[in-house]
Amino acid sequence: MCSVLKPNALNLFTRCPGLYCGRELLLDGNWSDCGACPRGFRANSSSVCVPCEDEPMFYDWLYLGFMALLALVLHWFCIDMVSMRRNLPKEVIALHASALFEVVAAALITLQLTDPIGTFGIISCRATKLSDWYTLLHNPSPNYEETLHCTQEAVYPLYTMVFVFYALGTAIMLLLRPLIAKKFLPKQGKFSIYAALYFYPILALLHAVGGGLIYYSFPYITITLSVLSNATHFAFKLNQTMKSLLLSSVSDMKNVIVILGHWLLHGYGIMAVATLRGVSVHPAMLALVPLPALFYVLTARFTDPHKLHIE
Repeated sequence: MCSVLKPNALNLFTRCPGLYCGRELLLDGNWSDCGACPRGFRANSSSVCVPCEDEPMFYDWLYLGFMALLALVLHWFCIDMVSMRRNLPKEVIALHASALFEVVAAALITLQLTDPIGTFGIISCRATKLSDWYTLLHNPSPNYEETLHCTQEAVYPLYTMVFVFYALGTAIMLLLRPLIAKKFLPKQGKFSIYAALYFYPILALLHAVGGGLIYYSFPYITITLSVLSNATHFAFKLNQTMKSLLLSSVSDMKNVIVILGHWLLHGYGIMAVATLRGVSVHPAMLALVPLPALFYVLTARFTDPHKLHIE
């Protein structure tokens, strides 16, 4: 039975068990039993379901941008792998441009479909701790009897937005990419579509299982991956001398674009780490952006296997 309580008598409530169980105000003026709050609502300290009215923090926008960048980088990586071209001909550029359009269009449509609908703003419930992403693991069992199912999107809408983005990205790709691939790169282009049909479900699964972990660790993931990718890019150069690495980094347009992309990702990660730690981004931090590339170029001659002598 629902207890008859007036809205101004919230202090008479017995707080619901668990972290995320709450009560809703029904149309007849009564209050529901403890349970999961509707989508777009979250239980407050009095166990009352209140609507999400927060604006996303800058860190939240950086997280959403990371999820979009992750899909875009995977698209571009797969296109490069299947095209097998050392330079950037117009056929490959067309596929890269298609991938960029697909990701941007999916992101913009996702924002339009998120409350408030038709705008590029978001109304959210702010994430305060890791458990907010895993309410399924915090369903209480009062007196170790019946379990109260209070699973909900406590970080509304950051969790579901990513799934919507992946679904829209897949749909737009299937509508657009086959036409582009058939016109510019009919043989290899189709394999980039097959690759995306594999990595989109994998990304969705990773987000479903580790969304909260990714939310709090993506700055470090970005920095680590940018450094590893930068080292891998240089390691594939046949000539590992300092002069050759420097010349190829400024004379080859593809190398210039790849290195600039690594720098942008590295700067993105540094900015995200500073935001997570509550530190203002100082201009001096930008000096760290080209450091991984310069470190590799300056130390490559010390790691040349041809110069190692076995005594």
